[in-house]
Amino acid sequence: MNLTELNKIATAMVASGKGILAADESSGTIKKRFDAIGVESTEENRRDYREMLFRAKDAMSQYISGVILYDETIWQNAKDGTPLVKLIEQAGAIPGIKVDEGTQALPMCPGETVTVGLDKLAERLKKYYERGARFAKWRAVIDIGSGIPSMTAISVNAHALARYAALCQAAQIVPIVEPEVLMDGDHDIERCYEVTQRVLNKTFQELRVQRVALEGMVLKPNMAISGKKCAKQASVEEVAEKTIRLLKACVPAAVPGIAFLSGGQSDEEATAHLNAMHKLGPLPWGLTFSYGRALQAAPQKAWSGKPENVAAGQRAFSHRARMNGLASKGEWQSSLEQKAA
Repeated sequence: MNLTELNKIATAMVASGKGILAADESSGTIKKRFDAIGVESTEENRRDYREMLFRAKDAMSQYISGVILYDETIWQNAKDGTPLVKLIEQAGAIPGIKVDEGTQALPMCPGETVTVGLDKLAERLKKYYERGARFAKWRAVIDIGSGIPSMTAISVNAHALARYAALCQAAQIVPIVEPEVLMDGDHDIERCYEVTQRVLNKTFQELRVQRVALEGMVLKPNMAISGKKCAKQASVEEVAEKTIRLLKACVPAAVPGIAFLSGGQSDEEATAHLNAMHKLGPLPWGLTFSYGRALQAAPQKAWSGKPENVAAGQRAFSHRARMNGLASKGEWQSSLEQKAA
C-alpha cells in the first residue's frame, strides 16, 4: 500500500469548492427515478443520461472532484465509443465505484439489515483499478425506530465497513466509508445525534482494529437532522451546529475529508446545511458533498429522456454543482437560487 498516493487522492476528492457526484444508483433505483420523468430504464437510456452529466464541462471541471459509478456504468462506453471513465478523467475528475451489493435482513434482528458484498471483493477491486477507479464506496444502512438500531446491527455493519476499507487500501483504492443513519422516521434531531454518535464511534473503532490508514480514506456520513416524519423540524443552524459538534467528537483529524450524503433532503436544504457548517469556523478536515439526488433531480427533470433537452439538463446539473461548490466554501446564498430560476 502506498499511503502517500492514497492520501493524495483522498485529499483531491474533498478539495475546497468541489464535491463528489454519486451516480451509482442501482438499476432498481434509477428505474424509479426514470419512471418519475416518464423515461424507460434501458441500458442505452441510462448510458445517455450519465454521459450527459459527464460531458457537462463547466460542472465537471469546476465543481466535481470525483464520480461514484455503478458496476454497469464503469464498463460502458459513450455513444462515440469513449469509455465513460475516460470522460470523467478528461474533465479532471476521479472515477470511483460502488462495490457493496446491497443489504440483506440481519438474522435475529427484526427490521434491521447488514450490507453484503465482501466475498470476492479483492478480485473485483483489481479489475476496477485496471479500469481506472481510484476510490470505492460501501454503504451501511442504519434505521432508527422502536427499539432499533440494536448494537448488533451497528457492530456488524461497522465491521463490514472496516473490512471493505482494508481491502480497498490493499488494492490501492481509497475507501469512502458510508455509515448512513436514515432520516426516514419520526425521530427528532437529538435521537439522530445520539444514534449517529454510536455508529461513528463503533465504525472508527473497527477501522483501527483492522489497521485501516485513516489518512487514506474519506468518510460519507449523514447529517444530524430530524426524521422526515418528525413534527418538529430542526432549523438549518441547528443541523449545522449539531452535525459539526458530532463530527468533531467522533472523527479523528487524520481523516482528510468528510463528504456528506444528502439522504433524502431537498436540493436546497442539502446545500443550505453544508453552507451553514462552513460558517462555524475552521474545521480539522475538508468538508464537502457527495450528493446523488440533490445534484441530479433537477437535471433529470430538465432532460426527460429527450436528446434535444441535453443542453438544458447540463445547465441544471451545472447550476446545482455550482451551488454546492459554493456551499462547500460557505459562500452560498439562497438569492443565487432565485437568480438561476
